[in-house]
Amino acid sequence: MSTSPAASSAVRPRRVVTDRRGGRSRPPYDSFNLGDHVGDDAADVAANRDRVARELGVPGDRLVWMNQVHGTGVAVVDGPQDGPVLGTDALVTTTPGLVLCVLVADCVPVLLADPVAGVVAAVHAGREGVRRGVVPATLSAMASLGARARHVSALLGPAVCGECYEVPAEMQADVARVAPAAAVRTRKGTPGLDLRAAVADGLRRAGIPEVVQDPRCTAEDPHLFSHRRDGVTGRQAGIVWLG
Repeated sequence: MSTSPAASSAVRPRRVVTDRRGGRSRPPYDSFNLGDHVGDDAADVAANRDRVARELGVPGDRLVWMNQVHGTGVAVVDGPQDGPVLGTDALVTTTPGLVLCVLVADCVPVLLADPVAGVVAAVHAGREGVRRGVVPATLSAMASLGARARHVSALLGPAVCGECYEVPAEMQADVARVAPAAAVRTRKGTPGLDLRAAVADGLRRAGIPEVVQDPRCTAEDPHLFSHRRDGVTGRQAGIVWLG
């Protein structure tokens, strides 16, 4: 697992991105799969999630997961949950030690933090989420809790790159109407989508001064899960919390 630098403040946002190494899952989920909805053995997933909690130094019930649906649902949480938060693609909290987790295998994990207001968020930004505005919806929820754009920083985790994400021209145009920066050409010269570029552009337009991008492409990096590359596969996580 790799961490990003945290802001220097009384409340310290912390961010982690996992990869597929060092877990218990067997092929095709090998080995650090954190997704419990992809067909992997439940005991192996539980062991992998226990490792996350152990390495972060928090009880397992402090990890909050989502049942992601490629929508714009945002849930504000203030304590442990009984299972994944249903029908949600973004989690927001002001509760220190509550760890927000987003699962991905090509979509963009967006980890947002305002250390001044003490607000963090984890967002699942796939093609439909970008088109429908899941990130602006999350920023709005953060603002309702006191966050201000000028204090927010963002980490965009590994995702499929525009050179690898080929889509029909009509689909590209549909997303580009909302997020023009998403429209690119693939390595083959065909219509493509760069969702990470689209999210970064939207954040900057929203006044977010610091947007850090992990440049890794899930489809190209064998240490990352990629549904587009492998079909049946596991999920890595983007994780954010107030330490």
